[in-house]
Amino acid sequence: MEKKAFLILVLLGFALQLCSATLYTVGDSSGWDISTDLDSWQESKTFLVGDVLLFQYSSYHSVSEVTEPNYMACNATDVLQTSSNGNTSFTLTNPGDRYFICGNRLHCLGGMKLHVHVVNKEDQIASSPAYAPEAESGGSLPPGSTKSNTPLSNSAMSIMFNPVGIDFVTLTLLFGLFSSFFNVAVF
Repeated sequence: MEKKAFLILVLLGFALQLCSATLYTVGDSSGWDISTDLDSWQESKTFLVGDVLLFQYSSYHSVSEVTEPNYMACNATDVLQTSSNGNTSFTLTNPGDRYFICGNRLHCLGGMKLHVHVVNKEDQIASSPAYAPEAESGGSLPPGSTKSNTPLSNSAMSIMFNPVGIDFVTLTLLFGLFSSFFNVAVF
């Protein structure tokens, strides 16, 4: 019985961790653009494993993930992955440094590049205050714009990722699954 309860708690913890990702629109309402101050944009943010970077940009731009040397040299000929569809997302799957540049070398040399440092959620939780403030949503949007920079819990996808949304559904499903699988009354 103790092993079953422990397994339930481990899986429950895993499910809750998956539900705490933040979706960052790179550059907020300005997007991935030569006029955006990307250094200032990323400065106040802590990127965690599981977070998502959303690059929104015009047809004049692209986004490529590169190595550190290629980032420093604005070399877009040897990339890890690239996209030019105007709406590209990268999930931050591992801790460490990630490097992104515009495929147009002149744009990259002009500052259209981004370096983010990704940390484990456990490392962040251990160094966070007990009551961390909510992440702020992005600024006001220009007319006709669809760009935003909000944590998933505050975005249109909040029903799927916030504590009231997927956590409740996940908990209900997990409890139902384990109670039927292990013949244990959970409720």
